Amino acid sequence: MTRVDMLERVTVLRTQRTPFVLATVVRAERPTSAKPGDCALVLADGTIDGFVGGACAETSVRLESLRLLRSGESGLLRITPRADDPDEPVQEGVRTVGNPCLSGGTLEIFLEAMIPPVLVTVYGEAPVARALVRVGSSLDWDVRAGVDPAASISPDTSAVVVASHGRDEAAVLRAALDAGVAYIALVASRRRAAGVLDELAAAGVQESQRLRIHAPAGLDIGARTAAEIALSVIADIVANRPRVVLPAGDAAVATAPETARDPVCGMTVAVSPASISALHAGAPVHFCGTGCRQAFLDDPARFG
Repeated sequence: MTRVDMLERVTVLRTQRTPFVLATVVRAERPTSAKPGDCALVLADGTIDGFVGGACAETSVRLESLRLLRSGESGLLRITPRADDPDEPVQEGVRTVGNPCLSGGTLEIFLEAMIPPVLVTVYGEAPVARALVRVGSSLDWDVRAGVDPAASISPDTSAVVVASHGRDEAAVLRAALDAGVAYIALVASRRRAAGVLDELAAAGVQESQRLRIHAPAGLDIGARTAAEIALSVIADIVANRPRVVLPAGDAAVATAPETARDPVCGMTVAVSPASISALHAGAPVHFCGTGCRQAFLDDPARFG
């Protein structure tokens, strides 16, 4: 994959709101097969597309990338052929791993976690709805406004805010509840908010679900204007949303990646569909690379 192809793939993934890590070699100490500028994409299923070194280096990149996808942070990965040295000083933002399978060189790879921006759906076209789009967009959020109560809700939506001043409020709120959206709010006076909640109760929505709706929306900051109300709602979303929001299909990265120990070299490796493994005695055994896998298959008893 050329760098142009890589950048095109990055654009597609970002457009599709797919989380990934962009791994770029920033330093290579010989002998290594990778060189500065080599890069790869790491997806939430552990797939690596590109080149940042051999199979053993990829194993370390895969595991650390899955960890970073979980936190939404970026960092520098330093891979050395030596085992972990307890006397080596800990550097903030740098994770050092020993990879005994390396040919003798050292790699430093910058791992940049690309998490989709917070997705907020605003229903309505009143001044508060328009202000929500402006304020949210200034935070680099993906804020989408609409007026169709039957419009589908994306599975990775962080918040749904109804600011339609009486139009289809109960229907949109119920759809957001059914979609499992984490933050749901209704911009309304206390009196009308209570009426809408009563309407939902009459339609069979359980109290536990109705309590999930922030009605009236926003923090109590004495907001009066449309922009101030929008600010109070955005602040409430920030206070309540998860640290990292990922598409439903990538929910696995919201938990720590499963790991296993390579029985040949002792490395910790990520367990994923893209990992190198073999079946032994009816159970999968995971490896850092094909060399360790072959050594194990040649004489499994040696590594028991």
